[in-house]
Amino acid sequence: MNLNQPSATELKDLVLIGGGHSHVAVLKMFGMRPAPGVRLTLVSKDIWTPYSGMLPGYIAGHYSFEEAHIDLRPLCRFAGARFIKGDVTGLDLAEQRVLMHNRVGIKFDTLSINIGSTPRAADIPGAKAHALPIKPIEKFLEGWQRIIEQAHGSRLRAVVVGGGAGGVELALSCQHRLRSDNPEFHVVTDQDVLLASHNSATQKKFARILRERGIAVHLRHRVIAVDRNKVICEGGATVPFDALLWATTASAPKWLKDERLAVDADGFVAVNDRLQSISHPNVFAAGDVAAVQNYPRPKSGVFAVRQGMPLAKNLRAAICDELLRPFKPQKQFLSIISTGEKYAVASRHSWAVEGAWVWKVKDWIDRRWMRQYQELPAMTAGRSEVPMRCGGCGGKVGSTMLARALNRISAQPLREESEDRLKAELRTFGVPPLGGPAAEPRDPTADVVLDIDAREDASAINMPPGKVLVQSVDFFRTFLDDPFLFGRVTANHCLNDIYAKGAEPHSALATVTIPFGPAEKVEEELAQVLSGAVAELRRHNAILIGGHSAEGAELGLGLTVNAFGDPKQLLRKDRLQPGQALILTKALGTGCLFAADMRRQAKGRWIEEAIESMLLSGREAINCLRRQGATACTDVTGFGLLGHLLEMLNASGVSAEISLSTLPMLNGAIESISAGIVSSLHPENLRLRHGILNLDKASTFPSYPILFDPQTAGGLLAGVPDANTAACVAELQHLGFRSASLIGKVLAPQGDRGVTVTSLPAPA
Repeated sequence: MNLNQPSATELKDLVLIGGGHSHVAVLKMFGMRPAPGVRLTLVSKDIWTPYSGMLPGYIAGHYSFEEAHIDLRPLCRFAGARFIKGDVTGLDLAEQRVLMHNRVGIKFDTLSINIGSTPRAADIPGAKAHALPIKPIEKFLEGWQRIIEQAHGSRLRAVVVGGGAGGVELALSCQHRLRSDNPEFHVVTDQDVLLASHNSATQKKFARILRERGIAVHLRHRVIAVDRNKVICEGGATVPFDALLWATTASAPKWLKDERLAVDADGFVAVNDRLQSISHPNVFAAGDVAAVQNYPRPKSGVFAVRQGMPLAKNLRAAICDELLRPFKPQKQFLSIISTGEKYAVASRHSWAVEGAWVWKVKDWIDRRWMRQYQELPAMTAGRSEVPMRCGGCGGKVGSTMLARALNRISAQPLREESEDRLKAELRTFGVPPLGGPAAEPRDPTADVVLDIDAREDASAINMPPGKVLVQSVDFFRTFLDDPFLFGRVTANHCLNDIYAKGAEPHSALATVTIPFGPAEKVEEELAQVLSGAVAELRRHNAILIGGHSAEGAELGLGLTVNAFGDPKQLLRKDRLQPGQALILTKALGTGCLFAADMRRQAKGRWIEEAIESMLLSGREAINCLRRQGATACTDVTGFGLLGHLLEMLNASGVSAEISLSTLPMLNGAIESISAGIVSSLHPENLRLRHGILNLDKASTFPSYPILFDPQTAGGLLAGVPDANTAACVAELQHLGFRSASLIGKVLAPQGDRGVTVTSLPAPA
């Protein structure tokens, strides 16, 4: 299991920002030939990266989403790279840290930026509010779906601003996709001709094609403002629209201009012919975001593709202190521009040809390029042997680095005099405070006698009058590349045990194992994982008051959670009653999905959905279940749904019937199980199958294996009065538990206690 944690030989961090065309080549090359002593990390706000060459075909309807996109998670797995999903907000070049929205930053030794560009619109009043830019592509595709829906039933007037190859190809692709709705299309440009950077033969061909397609072209129309339903051009001319698509000259992300990093006049990273920043030798850039000083080139995907291999070689050389080699981009290249349908125009130098055969050539080239990243070879990156380390107290993390890490995450107290300060702090961690009656409990710091700041060997808390102390402990090794995210998920998992009892969390003690490595790397990893745990604890108005840390073979985290509860209102497993409905608050499938992820068999969106589910808090769920009269509750974790349900049935002396057809399942779970991919704990859980009263029949159902799938930060399983079922499920779904479902019913015991499994819908 390669979870990309630093070993004794991993001394340097290479961080890639963005999953652009150049960086996917870097990942592929590092996967084919790993660099000893280097830990690779990709930071991206998206899990899929589109290939610009196939994007017009995708818009026109010729390609599926998956055919035109590269799934970054399997590619990172192949490369042995960590994948960290999030928005970059800036760089701290002095501290060599990538600053990110809603989390602690990422430390780097060598950095590469490949984040593309966006059409320039900031200097046009109203453009940002009313136009849909073609980049970033993921935002465009979201808006494009809305335009498709808008076009149905009415004759859409669409305007494309930009007369370059991107604008012309966009107009033709969109028109083809909407052809059945007979849309009206316009192209607006401030140039004297379309495709000003192409040869005259290409310009003439597209002038004719646009005329034949009925697309109006407005030359020498410089847009100076955008109103709600029209573009306003210099001289007073206006062009009305229902949908406005923006494909003008490229502009750079604003956060690059705010740093000391050298940029050109347009804000793009200024690099030399080694793709290396002219101001910071440990920073590289490629693709649209880079401005190669000696070889200026248009912003085109073809250059980003060609820069991939030289970038990978120079990044390897830079982080290994070897000689960098110059790269000279080509001056001339074959340009193929599609025309909406499966027809295209190819040009080079002064010639141009067109035809359906040209599109077939383009399709063959594009599919061949994509296969490099969609059909990855089955190989594993070797790792050096880890030297022997001391165990016991000799394996503890040093006190000074532990103190520094803790200082980074506990600089501010949880509660402040001002409520606004608390909310601002929670927003800083990227996790909104939970709503509802439990969102404003008493200050937990008031109960603490000894905590982290005391630097004592133990913690101490006061017991509120009339309450009992409820405790739970859990620990597991990481299954996520991102230590901050792992800290959040682990904390939420541990808190679920508390919420299943109906108690309110107060504080926690952490147990952490950090992979072997240099002191600064160990400290960084410790700060990342604890920051994630603290962020989640703070969201639940709980605090970290102590713990234990040690070095080990891989990252691991556990929490001992302290909570207070009313002894008369604690929910137990032994209170199920015949006739009650069984409610499950979350979908199943995290075990098999992450097993598939390890094998590079899981789609990125499956894993993102699973992570989103794991971060759903049990607080809102338990408050709802209690309002709806729940008498018994447990959380579904390592033993799977069947194991935890059997615990409740045996404790309560009852039986149950559950329906496989109404079990909520995460996307990809059935596909993974059908492919024979299950968690390593699945075979152990399978021993519980004898608790199924109709095992012979139940085992024939395709979704039967999901009963044994171990869950991380899984849902709550509760018995609720039958009359409250519909209201309970509706309220849970309204609170964000979209998969909450009635999965079965509690029955009086008949002979042997156990579970009857059916494929029919659960009885309402």
